Order: sequence, then C-alpha cells, then structure tokens
Amino acid sequence: MEVVIVPDAKAGGELVAEAMAQLLRRKPDALLGVATGSTPLPVYEALAAKVRSGAVDVARARIAQLDEYVGLPADHPESYRSVLRREVLEPLGIGMDQFTGPDGTAQDVQGACEAYDKALVDAGGVDLQLLGIGTDGHIGFNEPCSSLASRTRIKTLTEQTRIDNARFFDGDIDQVPHHVITQGIGTILEARHLVLLATGEGKADAVAATVEGPVAAVCPASALQLHPHATVVVDEAAASKLKLADYFRHTYANKPEWQGI
Repeated sequence: MEVVIVPDAKAGGELVAEAMAQLLRRKPDALLGVATGSTPLPVYEALAAKVRSGAVDVARARIAQLDEYVGLPADHPESYRSVLRREVLEPLGIGMDQFTGPDGTAQDVQGACEAYDKALVDAGGVDLQLLGIGTDGHIGFNEPCSSLASRTRIKTLTEQTRIDNARFFDGDIDQVPHHVITQGIGTILEARHLVLLATGEGKADAVAATVEGPVAAVCPASALQLHPHATVVVDEAAASKLKLADYFRHTYANKPEWQGI
C-alpha cells in the first residue's frame, strides 16, 4: 500500500484527478469507479477542469457506481445516481449511457445485487476505484465486521452512518434510508487500482487503522492492505495519527516521477 501525504484537500484532488487522466490517456474507455460524499468533490472538480482545458478526453470513459440507497427513486435528488449525475457525469460531459450502477428500487434486491456484480465483470472490471472512508473505517457501505470476501449486497446502515449522512437530507435522520446496496469488499478488491482519499482530522484514526493496523473486519478499509495496487491519499490532518508519516513522505518524495501513483 502506498501512502501519499498532501498539504490539503485541493492538492489531493489534483493528484487523484491526474492519475485518472493518465489512465484515460492510456485507456480511453477505462471504467472509473466513483464514490459520493464531500471528500471526492475536489477530484471531480479537478478532472472536469482538465476536460475543459483539453488535457484529457473522456468521450469514451465509463463510470461505475459504488453504492446506492434502497428505496429512493432514481430521480430523488439524494439518490446516488442523481448525485453522481450532478457531480460527475454532467461536469465531465458524460452521458448516462456510459454509466452503470445498482438498481436501488428493484423488487428483488438480492437479484439486483447479483446483476450488478455481473455487470461489472461483463464490463471488463473497474480500472480505478475511488474510495472514501468513514470515521469507523467503512468503505462503500461495508460497515465494521463486514466480510472481507463480501460481494455486492444489501446492508443495514449503522446509526452513526445515518447521522453522518443526515446533512444531505436537511439534517433529518428520519429521511435517511436504513438500507443500501453496496459493492462488497471482495468486489471492490477486484478493481485494478484502488485509490482511497481521506481529508480532515476526523478521519485520522480510521486512516491509521487502515494503513498501520491489522487486516481486520472491524476496520473494513484495512482490506486494502491485501491489494497489489492500493494508494491512500491523505492530507496532513488525516495523516496526523500515522506513526510512519515521515517514512511515507520520504518514499513519495524519492519516487520516480514516471511511476505516478
């Protein structure tokens, strides 16, 4: 696992956006896995700026969704399909025909989960999956004690996650669904490159457990230690609990420029 410590959220967004741009230059039809929430917004903003300047062409790029609320209509403003349309697809000029995600309104939720796992395989697999991390170490909606081999499935959200997400529902936790469809940890680990972005002091404990703690289901993000190409990008605040922070700074500062992340 490579750990890159950046000065702030904007620098992290620029770094990850450039990694996506380099991937798209090598593979124009790359499948990019995207996450919702406030943390990845600087990535999408930086990538959109590159598209506007002509630095990268996304005409053939494809976008895959990480998770979705169960029971919210697809056109609900806080369904993740709607959020990603606003924050990723429209700014990049990518159409919905280049987007794939799970059906959170399906009557057969288990069938929808299995269908999405298959759709990712049929698409050739995710080339780069962008991840955030919860204060409890969750990735996607794989809450603590999720199986490290889990596939796309329905999950019940913890009360803390619902509290964290209430800000997107006018601060009203009663509007936050109790269930989601999420790519499982096993599904996530099949992506060719995993990039976890974390910013802010509130994520420091989770980042330390992910990077320096044991691989354990109690911290789902620690499964990234098992991946052959996982990159953790953190700002100074999120890196504040890392014992090996100086080592990570040294290794990245002396990394060959051509290697990227």
